[in-house]
Amino acid sequence: MPKKILITGSSGTVGTRLFEKLLEKGYQVAGFDKKPNIWHSHLNKLTVIGNLLNKKDIDKLPDDFDIIIHLAANARVYDLVVSPDLALENIVATYNILEFCRNKGIKNFVFSSSRETYGNRKKPEAAEKDVDIQLCESPYSASKISDEALIYSYSKCYGLNYIIFRLSNVYGMYDQSNRFMPLIIGEMKKGKNIDIFGKDKILDFTYIDDCIQGITKGIENFSRAKNNVFNIGSGHGENLVDIAGIIKNKLSGKSKISVKNNRPGEVVKYIADISKAKKLLGYEPEYNIENGINSTVDWYLKHGK
Repeated sequence: MPKKILITGSSGTVGTRLFEKLLEKGYQVAGFDKKPNIWHSHLNKLTVIGNLLNKKDIDKLPDDFDIIIHLAANARVYDLVVSPDLALENIVATYNILEFCRNKGIKNFVFSSSRETYGNRKKPEAAEKDVDIQLCESPYSASKISDEALIYSYSKCYGLNYIIFRLSNVYGMYDQSNRFMPLIIGEMKKGKNIDIFGKDKILDFTYIDDCIQGITKGIENFSRAKNNVFNIGSGHGENLVDIAGIIKNKLSGKSKISVKNNRPGEVVKYIADISKAKKLLGYEPEYNIENGINSTVDWYLKHGK
């Protein structure tokens, strides 16, 4: 079992939850992020503040990690449609941390990719083998496909062992962004009306603790699961209008829900085939959409949004 772990993007939503869970399990964990953690001050004592685009910042890190978990990325799909330079930053950041691994002899690497790599397929259910670069919908998805290609090349050329997790719409605690779930909750708490982009949009939403379960099982079973790609999701598709309705009912809200056309660059339908993660990692999502939303809304009501 790897003992010393580095998490890039450790102050983000997934990074924060993973950081605290790995510490609970007894791992020695360090973080790397552009900004301090706003939720847990004790994590900042274990975090190096720096930018993955700056190799001098990366060189501040120790070189004796057993495994690096690379979560840091510009992750809002539509933001990268508007500003594709942010996609280039994702690729450069991944290249820089891979170079750190190569130069320091770190051989184990975990990467958070995305369901966006599948694009808009005729069939919404997607297994790991179904990525097709010609279905690439956005600069964000292109950056994740490029990152994966870099990782495969470092595996073949330099002996890097990897696990790639393709995550899907992770939601829950610690998210102060304008992603779909926190955005809808925040606006409905204020009584504001809601726009949904895509009447028939069906996506796989993953409660954060299920996401962390999948990543943790990958770490615990790294030697057996290495050099594989895994979908992490719920295995079920949810209509965005229905999700907004569940949130509205939970909040007893009065917001009106309007449906707009899909925006450029967005995947319209995706359901994760999680059979490989179940078989090789023992991954079993525990939250359905109702339980996940209930836990999420309760957290935001307590902590603010």
